[in-house]
Amino acid sequence: MSDRPSLTLGIEEEYLIVDKTTRGLVTEPSDAFVAACKDRLGEQVTGEFLQCQIEVGTRPHKSVPDAITDLRALRDGVRDVAADFGFAPIAASTHPFSHWRDQQRTEKPRYDGLARDMGQVVDRMMICGMHIHIGIEDEDLRLDLMQQACYFLPHLLALSCSSPFWEGADTGLASYRLTVFDAMPRTGLPDDMHSFAAYRRMVDRLVQAGCIEDGTKIWWDIRPSDKFPTVEQRITDICTRIEDAACIAAIYQSLIAYLYRLKCRNQRWRLYPRTLIMENRWRAQRFGTDGELIDLGRGALTGFADLMEEVIDMLGPDAEALECHSELLHARRLASNGNSATRQRAIHAKALAEGATADEALIQVVDDLIAAF
Repeated sequence: MSDRPSLTLGIEEEYLIVDKTTRGLVTEPSDAFVAACKDRLGEQVTGEFLQCQIEVGTRPHKSVPDAITDLRALRDGVRDVAADFGFAPIAASTHPFSHWRDQQRTEKPRYDGLARDMGQVVDRMMICGMHIHIGIEDEDLRLDLMQQACYFLPHLLALSCSSPFWEGADTGLASYRLTVFDAMPRTGLPDDMHSFAAYRRMVDRLVQAGCIEDGTKIWWDIRPSDKFPTVEQRITDICTRIEDAACIAAIYQSLIAYLYRLKCRNQRWRLYPRTLIMENRWRAQRFGTDGELIDLGRGALTGFADLMEEVIDMLGPDAEALECHSELLHARRLASNGNSATRQRAIHAKALAEGATADEALIQVVDDLIAAF
């Protein structure tokens, strides 16, 4: 048995930057804006593929509360700097009405290469996500726990959905972001691999063939990080409210601890066919917390709130040990009241019912996203 993993966690978030006057995305913020963010937050903030985006990342932390304290400071810093420029950040995976064709790409060799290789597919990437890293130092253990954790990725997605609108229209999906992102290569669920050596052979073959430069261009929903000794979940939308992000971080950290505890007892979570997990992924993408997922053990569609009660019960002891039980319990409220996509649609419907025009209703959605940041 490998040495116990550290289970440290780090959180990365991507934000959209809007103009406070128009509430549309800022198409060409001055270089001074990103520079000012870096002056305030240092290496924990970077630009993103589009100039209307910015990314932050916490330092590694042992506990969810410590990581969220770090994340809150990063959100506060971006918000304060943006205000000096007449901007405001929003934590939503798509903007309710801005158009991707109006956005400008950040000039950077990596982004230039993406645009050259992928054309319009990458030009449409006006989307933001949240990535969470969990420290697992042993490489084979990292792959093993990653494969088992795939079962729960649709649950995490459903809790996080924040992208119901695209270019002024309700898409009918809770996470339209995945529709955009899945047009990229090397996305979706990971391949079924049982050793880190097998994973490295696959990456090295792609590198040798000239398809990719390194493993950072494996964009699976969950992957071994190419930069850190972590397993990185990438399926989630960006959470509008920080307490929702804390909940998802608590579930993910507690899940990895639980799966490791099973392994110490010579047990493991059953691995199901990829198609079955992809079906739940689609259902989470379509309905968010408002629908049903397949309970693959029972082979029956089950309401999301009932599934989350089972997850809470299962992960409770590990969440207690990791000091994130209260954050885990927030999943109950999310399952009952809905995620960001639910709230955005409710605000939009209320505005229309009160006589707002279609454009005015979407602006009210943006105003709420600004206030909730």
